[in-house]
Amino acid sequence: MADAPDQAPAGASVDAPDHAKEEGRGLATDFSRTMSYGGYLQLDTLLSAQNPLSDKHDELLFIVIHHVQELWMKLIIRELEVATACVRADDLRPAFKGMARVSRIQRQLVEAWDVLSTMTPADYLSFRDVLGQSSGFQSWQYRMMEILLGARDEFMLKPHAHDAALTARLRQAFDSPSLYQESLRLLARRGIAVPDGVLNRDPATPHAEDEGVVRAWEVIYRNSAQHFDLYELAEELVDLEDAFQQWRFRHVTTVERVIGMRTGTGGSAGVAYLRRALERRFFPELWTVRGRL
Repeated sequence: MADAPDQAPAGASVDAPDHAKEEGRGLATDFSRTMSYGGYLQLDTLLSAQNPLSDKHDELLFIVIHHVQELWMKLIIRELEVATACVRADDLRPAFKGMARVSRIQRQLVEAWDVLSTMTPADYLSFRDVLGQSSGFQSWQYRMMEILLGARDEFMLKPHAHDAALTARLRQAFDSPSLYQESLRLLARRGIAVPDGVLNRDPATPHAEDEGVVRAWEVIYRNSAQHFDLYELAEELVDLEDAFQQWRFRHVTTVERVIGMRTGTGGSAGVAYLRRALERRFFPELWTVRGRL
């Protein structure tokens, strides 16, 4: 009987170098006694939080988008709190890094609206009733972002009155100087004339545009080489507000595209309410000064 040819028959297994195995040699694969990727990120907890109340296909999209936005807002809040503390301590470099990060996160939030806009009015109306009175208006993290940037409106705290611990956290930020107020105090410490009424304003009262503050920023913009870090601070603040306004605008257009001019689930005027928010500025003098240069 002749020797078999040095070739395996069709369909037979042939031992050959397995590059995938070679490249994976040394990779951890047994996580029975050590922490895994999913364990570190607590993915079981995270991925179990999306629980649609209907059997409609697009409700999961709606929940995921809002979860993603809340996660990004959690990071924004931390970065704004740290940036405010750094400005208060005259330590601007880490403040700039945090503010720049927030501006980039806002771009991700804008992109999230683009994904949500793939949902048609019919898609949304198929499950809207299960939302009850829940509304993005009630997001405490969104409210905290606005407060840290300088928004002050007692009414906006009311949706959270049922939660004492949460109300206390919001109130603490509400009664503390915002990032902008700390920035103006820094200008004064650097010898730039800022009105005493602005510097000593009760942080819980709304900031109104002040001509003296416009002039203070004008000094910095006209002498940017001399006050370069303050000039950079001003531009970082403008970036923040610009990105925030883009997020607000995309929110308006997405809501109008999906629900038209209907009243919001939380009882707001819907699109009309959101459009009014576009008219509010956190740092009005930084926009006014541009027309003075």
